[in-house]
Amino acid sequence: MSNALLETVQSPASQSLPDWFQELQRASAEQYESLPNPTRRDESWRFANLKAFDLQDFAPARPFAKDAAADLLTRSTGVSDASGSLVFANDELIQATAQLPKGVVFLPLADALSTHGDLVKAHFMKEDPALGSLKFAALHRSSVKNGTFLYVPKGVQVEAPLQTFHWLAGAGQAVFPHTLVIAEEQSSVTLVDWYQSADSSAGLACGVNDLWVGKDASVRYVSFQDWSREVTCIQSNTTHVAAGGNATNLALHLGGKHARTESVSHLNGSGSRSDMLAVTVADNAQEFDQRTLQNHRAPHTSSDLLYKNALYDTAKTIFSGLIRVEPKAHETDAYQKVRNLLLSEEAEANSMPGLEILADQVRCSHGATTGEIDKEELFYMQARGIRTKDAYRLITFGFLNEVLERFPCNSIRETIQASLLARIAGH
Repeated sequence: MSNALLETVQSPASQSLPDWFQELQRASAEQYESLPNPTRRDESWRFANLKAFDLQDFAPARPFAKDAAADLLTRSTGVSDASGSLVFANDELIQATAQLPKGVVFLPLADALSTHGDLVKAHFMKEDPALGSLKFAALHRSSVKNGTFLYVPKGVQVEAPLQTFHWLAGAGQAVFPHTLVIAEEQSSVTLVDWYQSADSSAGLACGVNDLWVGKDASVRYVSFQDWSREVTCIQSNTTHVAAGGNATNLALHLGGKHARTESVSHLNGSGSRSDMLAVTVADNAQEFDQRTLQNHRAPHTSSDLLYKNALYDTAKTIFSGLIRVEPKAHETDAYQKVRNLLLSEEAEANSMPGLEILADQVRCSHGATTGEIDKEELFYMQARGIRTKDAYRLITFGFLNEVLERFPCNSIRETIQASLLARIAGH
């Protein structure tokens, strides 16, 4: 194999993985090389900067310098009330701490492949991507060597959140973080993934999240993406929700030069629900490409998507979302709303919401709006002595905070709000 990104498949470390996983990685490497790059003829890549996803300049991340680990651990703050944390640097574990209820498994994926291989095999990337990233999913499968494995047994409630830190360090490095969450019947858990760069170097992050929500279970998941401004990011999230289950997925997009995220929720059982939330702050020449699918496979299911984007300078966002109601998924209740706030005349927001309804007696709606700050609202604040720049910041934060207020965990919400305020304060 000549492609530098596929070196992981041949590395000595990969030989310690289970046979089924090694075979999966070899087959995925062949699939990656055989699949073409996206083209402008691909509807699922409409409006995207395709040149940004030419990945020939990247190679699997080198081992992280051990003497620099202490600095990253100091920077791995997250939420203060976490009941467990994993810290990775260039896909290698540098710290693990946890104090969890009996039966809960919170391990690096590399360890879980050995100790809980059957569970991993039954849930690891079981469906091909539906939104255009098949080639990059194959790259991830071929190259992933670590990440988070979280298993919550039936009836167990994990009260305090868990968190994982993924650090990327060094020029031209590529990381492949993976998160696999399995929440059994009537269980409950909250997990945060923090994606950050140790320096300002250019790099590649190609990540996947698999979330499995059992019958009457509840999973709250946060993806906080703040890579350096020179990173190319491809992130895919797939959520499966069984009957009566509830999944809340909140994504924060702050970093990266070019970032593409694909998020799919499969509502597989009656009474299942998915809330898909996202906040994006884009400035300079950042590009954020967001593709979503709310897939209703069973009757009496519900989903609600709310994405908000604030754009400065020459930043660009793309949203393409579909609500699909499959045959016999009657009494579906689904909503999709995207709102873009343009804070510069040069910023660009593209929104393409859609519906595909193949069942009866459903309530589905979708909409997208793009606009500037309301002049009357701005005048109202100025008339009360608030400086124009401060008024812009307050209005922008209020616009985005509507999304955060829907996330049920106070400590996570407050931590994210502080980061969001700090980001907006720079404008």
